[in-house]
Amino acid sequence: MNQGKSSLSPLENEAMQVVWSLGRCSADDVRLALAGSRPLKDSTVRTLLRRMEEKGFLKHFVEGRTYFYQPAIEREKAATTAIRQIIDRFCGGSIEALLVGMVGDRLVDREQLLELVGRIAESEPAAEESHE
Repeated sequence: MNQGKSSLSPLENEAMQVVWSLGRCSADDVRLALAGSRPLKDSTVRTLLRRMEEKGFLKHFVEGRTYFYQPAIEREKAATTAIRQIIDRFCGGSIEALLVGMVGDRLVDREQLLELVGRIAESEPAAEESHE
């Protein structure tokens, strides 16, 4: 995803979930997958997918006359980018402020946070070795 590009709208997120789950799909595949919760016109889905491609979330290729879409970004990378945007926008760039707020609002409890600290500490040497 290009740095500085906007994040996914709620509808784009729903469509991206479909593309991530299918791996490769046509606009019609996306339209049919969303039809139960969001009946959309074919032209609307095509516009949606084009905008998602412009934002760097999708890439397409053509087979015959059909456009097929696939993720241009992994789900985890998209999540990390979205979280970074939240931290920058609402927490002044402070991960600490985010975590303290999450504990304060009981989204994460102290024990979970301490467990995560332990897991991170255990994984750091392996991550450092892989960069050498």
